[in-house]
Amino acid sequence: MKKQRFSIGGMMCAGCLASVEKALASVDGVESSFVNLAEHTAQVEGNYSTEQLIQSVVDAGYQASLLKSAEDDAQKEVAELAYYRSLLKKSLLAALLGVPLFILGMSALLPDLNTTQGQLVWFVIGIASALIIWFSGGHFYSGAWKAFKNHNANMDTLITLGTATAWLFSMAITISPDWVPSLARHAYFEAAVIIIALINFGSALEMRARGKTSEAIRRLIGLQPKTARVIRNGKERDVPITEVGLDETLRVRPGEKIPLDGIVIDGQSTVDESMLTGEPMPVEKKTGDQVVGGSINKSGSFLFQVKGIGSETALARIIELVRKAQNSKPAIGRLADKISAVFVPTVLIIAILTFMLWFNLATEMRLSYALVTTMTVLIIACPCALGLATPISVMVGVGKAAEFGVLIRNGEALQQAGKLNAVVLDKTGTITRGQPVLNSLLCYAAWQPDQILHYAASIEAGSEHPLAEAIVMAAKEKGLTLSPLQNFESIAGHGVIAVVDGQSVLLGNSALMRENKVDITAAESAAQELAQQAQTPVFVAIERQLAGLISIADPLKEDSAQAINSLHKLGIKVIMLTGDNSHTAKAVADQLNIDEYFAEVLPQHKEQKVALLQSQGYLVGMVGDGINDAPALARADVGFAIGSGTDVAIESADVTLMHGSLNGVVDAIAISKATVRNIKQNLFGAFIYNSLGIPIAAGVLFPLMGILLNPMIAGAAMAMSSLTVVSNANRLRLFRRSGANE
Repeated sequence: MKKQRFSIGGMMCAGCLASVEKALASVDGVESSFVNLAEHTAQVEGNYSTEQLIQSVVDAGYQASLLKSAEDDAQKEVAELAYYRSLLKKSLLAALLGVPLFILGMSALLPDLNTTQGQLVWFVIGIASALIIWFSGGHFYSGAWKAFKNHNANMDTLITLGTATAWLFSMAITISPDWVPSLARHAYFEAAVIIIALINFGSALEMRARGKTSEAIRRLIGLQPKTARVIRNGKERDVPITEVGLDETLRVRPGEKIPLDGIVIDGQSTVDESMLTGEPMPVEKKTGDQVVGGSINKSGSFLFQVKGIGSETALARIIELVRKAQNSKPAIGRLADKISAVFVPTVLIIAILTFMLWFNLATEMRLSYALVTTMTVLIIACPCALGLATPISVMVGVGKAAEFGVLIRNGEALQQAGKLNAVVLDKTGTITRGQPVLNSLLCYAAWQPDQILHYAASIEAGSEHPLAEAIVMAAKEKGLTLSPLQNFESIAGHGVIAVVDGQSVLLGNSALMRENKVDITAAESAAQELAQQAQTPVFVAIERQLAGLISIADPLKEDSAQAINSLHKLGIKVIMLTGDNSHTAKAVADQLNIDEYFAEVLPQHKEQKVALLQSQGYLVGMVGDGINDAPALARADVGFAIGSGTDVAIESADVTLMHGSLNGVVDAIAISKATVRNIKQNLFGAFIYNSLGIPIAAGVLFPLMGILLNPMIAGAAMAMSSLTVVSNANRLRLFRRSGANE
């Protein structure tokens, strides 16, 4: 199995997209393929021959080349810039002939076709316009011919039929004016040329606007430096980043970009990870901490050992994830593509019917009227705007989300997130930090805090329990020296017993104390109060006498309350699931104003809770960070994984929150709503444009108002419709977080 990206040239509309998708699917071994009309790329997965796949696309009438690296993408951009300039030149050249012809024709300064001199002048104009049409519009004609050979019809087909019909009719009456009545002797050379000029100009403007939609990807690619300062044989030297291997030692100086992923082995600094996480505050890094390639070292110099290179770096995976999401289609987009794919053949039928109706029903100038209306229908009906309506918005929306540290895996999640009306939150690591800390220590009898902490940390030093880690960490921060243990015994669900410095020490819950005849009456009320505050009370007894009460808490994330409040404002029900006891769960739920909570939920039951909510009619989003959250994340309508969580959770989710904040859920929902609204605006505009444009082009207003649409105006309208869609999609680039999320 391999996964490759290809640059696809020659695509103009949704009909082209359907042809390319068909060509890719026909290649043996292709498992899946995503063609992006907005970016002119295809992403293909499977066990196929690359050469055969490229040939299949070429045989379908398009160009294809493999994109292997950032350099290939850069070359693609250079080629697109050259093509943009070529379109402008072609448009200008066509306008230099078409506009003067139009002005002279409107001013009645051109000779009449009824004279020999007039025929000669118009013949020269016809030859000149043919040369211009071929130079400025040859790509439309060659594209239409390739589509015809492959039994397809696309935008090129409509433009070719419209302009070729206009030129052939004009040349025919130039050579033989008597072929039609005198009133119908009007040449349309200027219309054909100006239509080519307008469509080329519109395509150039659309291409320029389209380029802005890939800004998020370009910005991510630009994060990775080209070189790294590697230490080899005791010497530092700069080498290309492609030559750096795993476990090599690199130095990063202040102000430099961190080239690759790794672990700090010497020094400390603060690192700006905002382009990856969306969080503006620099993060402190010290020995043992992970650093991510593409982030910026702010202050100190440090050494780190490389742990991720090439496609295995976090930045490379993010770029891949964003690209895949941009290439995917939500349901609303797939519907538009299906309509677009049959649109061109439908327009051809409408054009034929238009010609027949005018030719048979018009009382005078019927051939001219039939020709003008048919040509106008063909030109105005190109479904470019319809084909671009969805992918262009998805590209910008997914890219914008990535700027906020929200990685959306597919278009379906992008569409669904805005519809959620219930969000299920795991507690530990999602609402809370997931790192318990020692919150308070009460002493009894004559014991001192440091003595209690010394005994507690000594007995917990060998345990891997998160609560034990909090006690040991607190002792280390105070610089306490731990003592060796004797007769260590762990009692599941109760606590531990051991001998420390010759003293028998018990550490655990009230059940352990009662079993060992320890009187904890003096601490019971304090323990109950701590439990009601979402803290875990731990009793310490020395020689069977109560010595201390330690409280351990998993602190709430600073912005959890703010995020839950924002979800409530969006009309979303918030539910919390936790394996913790009901006292702690209730305390957290009350503190954060959570609508409903379920305590002591086993990992395998989390998925069942999500399914239950779905059966009640809720569209459910699930937010989690652990392996035990993976089934629930997969079951939910949209799964949100905390980026600091496990790889399994991230792989099971539809959305990854890189900065670990619940505000990312709010951002994702807001971006989803904005993107879907933008897609609907684009589709509405495109449908209205074609729904109104085709009847008017066919002459429906003529019997009522005596108005026929000029083919040149149709050409301008068609070109501008695509530009309007692209420009509207680019408004998403201006999307800002709500005040609560900033």
